[in-house]
Amino acid sequence: MASFTVVVGDPESGSSYQLEAEDQDANRFIGKSIGEEVDGGAVGLDGYTLEITGGSDDAGRPLNGEVAGSSLKEVLMKERQTGYKPERDGERRRITVRGREVSDAVAQVNASITDRGSTEVDELLSESDGDDE
Repeated sequence: MASFTVVVGDPESGSSYQLEAEDQDANRFIGKSIGEEVDGGAVGLDGYTLEITGGSDDAGRPLNGEVAGSSLKEVLMKERQTGYKPERDGERRRITVRGREVSDAVAQVNASITDRGSTEVDELLSESDGDDE
């Protein structure tokens, strides 16, 4: 079964939260692509909607929004983007990235809150964790 960390960013407060998604909850992310929305209930944020903004696999290779599917691909990168920062003007490099679709090979999914629920994020997470001290 799938299992990965979901890093949820809150654009209003600037905070981020690392949450675990396993089994059924993780399956809600499988097959979704960067830019698609997922119900926040999968990570304990009932009433919230999350947008997938990126992620990485177990080897640290980033998900790339320009590569279709979920397989690995070598891409020639010219400009600054996820997974590549050129050190000088005109530099190009071939970088191995994973496609934009979330699969079992993904270890971390990055998401951002798009629609908020009636309860604050801190309250929802403190109720579900119980060991935040």
